[in-house]
Amino acid sequence: MENFYNETLYKLEAETKELEIEADYSIERIEAVIEIILKRLSEIKEHVLKKGFKNISEEIHFFKYQKPSIVSKLIYYNAIYKIEAKKPYGAKPIKKYLNDELRKLKKYFDNNLEFYKYYRTNNSFIDEKLFVRSKYDIKLSLDTFYFEADHSFSTSHDYKVAKIMANDLIQVYLEDQLHNTVYRNKSTEQPKLNWTGSKTALIELIYALHSQGVLDNGNADIKIIAKTIERAFNVDLGDFYHTFMEIKSRKINRTKFLDSLRERLLKKMDEEDEI
Repeated sequence: MENFYNETLYKLEAETKELEIEADYSIERIEAVIEIILKRLSEIKEHVLKKGFKNISEEIHFFKYQKPSIVSKLIYYNAIYKIEAKKPYGAKPIKKYLNDELRKLKKYFDNNLEFYKYYRTNNSFIDEKLFVRSKYDIKLSLDTFYFEADHSFSTSHDYKVAKIMANDLIQVYLEDQLHNTVYRNKSTEQPKLNWTGSKTALIELIYALHSQGVLDNGNADIKIIAKTIERAFNVDLGDFYHTFMEIKSRKINRTKFLDSLRERLLKKMDEEDEI
């Protein structure tokens, strides 16, 4: 299951790469991405129904982490589709509209606070109730969606995990749109920082931050981290996953940039000690 999932996810990332690089969120582009996600999700469902799982642990892992990572993309793009289709005209109406959408995310968070805590702190003591098919507890804040879902490919809470992951992405998108709306209407912009090092070096740093778990208690998605860094440093990292694969394949010094950072910092400290 692990190999099939990874291969399918890689295909999905490759197919959506060119579409996601584009700066605008056109309705046509979003529709194309949604079609790709639905196709790959259908393939995974077919594989699961045909092959099943080796044991309960593999089933839990799939419905807690793997399926939600793809379904979250579907939820995200569907949400962006609706947001873009209903977006009003004019700076003030757009600002109010985007803030209203952010409040909806906050409301979902408030309504599902206990599960957020369980998931974000990597708890697992009731995973067999939440992420195994045909097992559910009506007392555990079930979404109505679960009762309408295909139970051969759904558990009581895998969609809720996907929703949490999607909401993280939607929040980044909304805040980015809000930021752009505000600055487009200011006479002067604050100076921006531009990344002037290599993109490979920055991607190495991003993956190091993700691996260390220093953002959102280790729950920040790598794509969110990358998009935030791109926006902060005015840089387009392109297919950062592919670049990371190239970094991993280095025969010598796979952490070249991080090692250089350490050396430069130690040198600076030594020089200041000598003053």
